[in-house]
Amino acid sequence: MTDLPPPGIGTWVVDTRWDRLGLVMGQVGPCVQLRPPQGGREWDADPAHVRPATRAEELRARVSERNHRTRL
Repeated sequence: MTDLPPPGIGTWVVDTRWDRLGLVMGQVGPCVQLRPPQGGREWDADPAHVRPATRAEELRARVSERNHRTRL
């Protein structure tokens, strides 16, 4: 386990266990709840397997999210 605090809500992170990018939506018990950039079903991630997204990963997620919204 890590001594780092959990990432804040609205932070882009990578779940290293599944190599998935997600937006932090909250925390329930020991798990961080993440949502994929295009929306959809959230998943729970162990904070020990979560790292901050790089600037490039965050930009890619924001562009993907915006593109998805324009198609609706």
